[in-house]
Amino acid sequence: MSADAPAPNAADLRERIDTTKAHPARVYDVFLGGKDNYPADREAAAMALAANPRGYLTVRHNRDFMRRAVTLAAKDGIRQFLDVGTGLPTQQNVHQIAQAIAPDARVLYVDNDPVVLVHAQALLTSGPEGRTEYIEADLRDPAKILEAARRTLDLERPVALVLAAVLHFIEDDAAYPIVKQLLDALAPGSFLVLSNVSSDLNPEQVGQITKSFKERGFAMVRRSHAQVERFVTDNGLEMLDPGVVPVHRWRPERVVDLPEAADPDPEFVAGLDELDRTRYQGINDVTDADVSVYGVVARKR
Repeated sequence: MSADAPAPNAADLRERIDTTKAHPARVYDVFLGGKDNYPADREAAAMALAANPRGYLTVRHNRDFMRRAVTLAAKDGIRQFLDVGTGLPTQQNVHQIAQAIAPDARVLYVDNDPVVLVHAQALLTSGPEGRTEYIEADLRDPAKILEAARRTLDLERPVALVLAAVLHFIEDDAAYPIVKQLLDALAPGSFLVLSNVSSDLNPEQVGQITKSFKERGFAMVRRSHAQVERFVTDNGLEMLDPGVVPVHRWRPERVVDLPEAADPDPEFVAGLDELDRTRYQGINDVTDADVSVYGVVARKR
């Protein structure tokens, strides 16, 4: 974080953190084997895995897709990244990937969970040549995001807009205008990195999961191949090969060994009576139904 980033007020954050309701960022953390989650988040994760025991592969392969896409953007000359729906820090984060390629890269992280705020300020530390900032904002408020982005990034130069596994928390009548507003503010040559839970891959099991998540306080909008493609075509972007595909099929030759590719926390697995630990094997032995998330990368002309 930069020196002028505001320090979180611990009392205020404690007041605002509702540990009785699951939050997408913390459920995501459960699937990645993290520790920054609460019983409600673990309950939601357990419910999802009961409906689809290999569903944890969705999170892990989505994360790997994001890393490959950011690597591509950085190698293509992008030096600015706007990551909306950051989630809790893990390895490797956007700034670590980008600054390993271009030490002067600038990254602005955006999320709306106060738990993420605390960890972001503690862990998302930029290299000396670059800059890493974090703001608390909701994707439903693109004007606020862009206002903050202008303080950290130069929007007259290309930016990689990262919307990985976040748009499925935005209803259809809002999602497309939000993405358009963000992209309209970015310079030609900017990238869009996007992934969304699918409605046409493993629809029965994923439908059960989204229904249960909605009952726990957060809706998840599944989208078809055509609906995901709209985020590209509606904005006149150049879609990069291989187009809209399940995330594990997006340039898989770029897959790297990841620290979280191991089994999830054994204590967590042991606590799920309905699951067999052997179901967690084979992160790279997956089907489209296992992953059930579409990914796409596109460039603004």
